[in-house]
Amino acid sequence: MMSHLLVLLLGWWLPVAAQQTSGRPPSPAAAQESSPRPPSPAAPPESFSSLDRLRKAIDDVAWQLKMSGIADFDKVRYTGLPPRREPNPTAQGAGNPLIIPAYTFIPKKLDRSRKQPLIVLVHGGVHADFSSGSAHIVRELIEQGYSVIAPEYRGSTGYGQGFYRQIDYGGRENDDVLAGRNWMLETYEFLDPQRVGIMGWSHGGMIALMNVFEHPEAYAAAYAGVPVSDLVARMGYKSDSYRALFSAPYHLGKTAEEDVKEYLRRSPVSHVHKLATPLLIHTNTTDEDVNVLEVERLITALKAAGKKFEYKIYQAAPGGHAFNRLDTKLAKESRREIYRFLAPYLKPERPPAP
Repeated sequence: MMSHLLVLLLGWWLPVAAQQTSGRPPSPAAAQESSPRPPSPAAPPESFSSLDRLRKAIDDVAWQLKMSGIADFDKVRYTGLPPRREPNPTAQGAGNPLIIPAYTFIPKKLDRSRKQPLIVLVHGGVHADFSSGSAHIVRELIEQGYSVIAPEYRGSTGYGQGFYRQIDYGGRENDDVLAGRNWMLETYEFLDPQRVGIMGWSHGGMIALMNVFEHPEAYAAAYAGVPVSDLVARMGYKSDSYRALFSAPYHLGKTAEEDVKEYLRRSPVSHVHKLATPLLIHTNTTDEDVNVLEVERLITALKAAGKKFEYKIYQAAPGGHAFNRLDTKLAKESRREIYRFLAPYLKPERPPAP
């Protein structure tokens, strides 16, 4: 039935896409941060928004197909903090909590009579989403016995222009992810609040860092892959179009030059003194998105603060920014390293071999 639905959706979408190529939505592979997807940071056009919603609907079907037989898959909604900016603070509904979508995955072969661990898996991209391109990683976590929640924090794509413009990079998006963790624990009694891990790459790695820095009691372990670490340094080596995503009126509204303190406040490198959670960091010397120098600044700051953590700087690993999210031998071994790091703290039913 799902495959028939996918065919119907594709049959409707293809001719529409051919007529609206100027607003073509990005592919799931475009979750990296180097190329902003909409034509203007001020606001994506309506054609982009409508096709992006359709792309999301198609990808949700793909998720169900890929998880069939191994996980109980669901798409849920919970509430986060209100929008950071209210165009009309006295309007009806102003100040209401923002509704946050999320994907949940629970292993079919899971003993729910016992307490079990949870992974909060955070997607990357300045504006991106949790696409089925991450199914292989979810599958690897499911096979170990982890339940997973993947929040679509404010600013994620696939939910229209209004949600896109709610982006709060380094701000309330962190709270959206924490709220997803809390929702899972409130909803499923078999999940153990003492065995929650968080992991993410790029922007997702940044959110993972900010979560453990601000809420160390909420997580037993964390992984940050090629994480955005220092927004001030980052703005210095990125393009004008990238910087415009942050200085857009609906976002921060100022450049780093105009408000250095605000960009630093939203940067993990400014919060390293708060680390109290076991942490593993990976970076790559040939990362074309998050320059290795940015992550090295984070590592140096953590060491200067006297913090205990683990890290590995891969030397020219093939794949650049996505090096350990691929299907290569090196990528799979790197992910096994992540899982071996997490296992002693989270204690899944079927941990990876030593």
